[in-house]
Amino acid sequence: MRVAEIHDNKIVLKDRDKVELNGREGAIVKVVGCGLCGSDIVKFKEHISNDGTVLGHEIVAEIVEINSNSGFKAGDKIVASHHIPCFKCAYCKGKSYSMCQHFKETNLEPGGFSEYVFLSEEHLQYVTHLKPKNLSDEEASFYEPLGCCVRAVKRASLSPLSNVLVVGLGTIGLLMGQTLKAFGMTVHGCDIMPDRISKAQKLGINAFNSADLEFAHRHIFSHTDNIGVDCVFMTSGADAAIDVALNTVRLGGKILVFSSTPKNLGYTNNDIYYKELTVLGSYSPRPQDLETSLQLLTNGEVNVKYLSTVYQAEDIQKAFDDTMSNKIMKAYIKF
Repeated sequence: MRVAEIHDNKIVLKDRDKVELNGREGAIVKVVGCGLCGSDIVKFKEHISNDGTVLGHEIVAEIVEINSNSGFKAGDKIVASHHIPCFKCAYCKGKSYSMCQHFKETNLEPGGFSEYVFLSEEHLQYVTHLKPKNLSDEEASFYEPLGCCVRAVKRASLSPLSNVLVVGLGTIGLLMGQTLKAFGMTVHGCDIMPDRISKAQKLGINAFNSADLEFAHRHIFSHTDNIGVDCVFMTSGADAAIDVALNTVRLGGKILVFSSTPKNLGYTNNDIYYKELTVLGSYSPRPQDLETSLQLLTNGEVNVKYLSTVYQAEDIQKAFDDTMSNKIMKAYIKF
């Protein structure tokens, strides 16, 4: 089978023996396509993953062989995620499911950028669903990243009609903004790239250019009775985004961190203390969040049409390059 693996700082297609059930419970699925996640870019760009690693986890696939009590059958077209919590440990009991060690250890075998993948029985039971017929393959591939946004919105615990600001209007920012709208929030968004601002505005987000920090402050305060937003959702990976957050959040407000930044800067102790800010992170979804994600996609509350650019597996390095150079919003790799 073909896999796209890291080799000498490139993503290259290689041939491997096809994954087999070999008596295991679970399923062998043929990958139709797989979305390219920002975390894949970070692992590749920052040399976090070793040579031979097959990245990718946002899969749409067809079951070709199965040994399971899940109810799925060969021929079913599915979407699946890669991590499953144990539901038993201290982290799971504390509702920090993505901190669970089992969650971190479970994954697709060998990875989503592969012609065939093994899904365990746990994957089938908890994080796999039939692909809705009204969604294209590219649209369905947003199942897992949208689930991450659902998780973030739920963790913020906001009241409906809260004023929120999404900082960074890339793919995740647009997903986050739409998710917040679906949960009844008044959504503002900012970026420094005009085309992203335009896309957000077309999706009903009050989007503006935040290159000028003073303008960003004035814009948000003029739309929030001179108070500021109740919560800032940080979907930008830029260090400068931190200043935007601190200059737009209201006193006693929240900042939800949903991205890493190059310099690993933070929110100062005194800002948090004197302004009584809540700064919290959100990393990855629970099975329940994935179910909500699929509902939002299926009923059209989150629109992901035209966000993906399709690449053939042979062009996967170009997909990585185009994503890293901001030529495209999101890559979808067909196998």
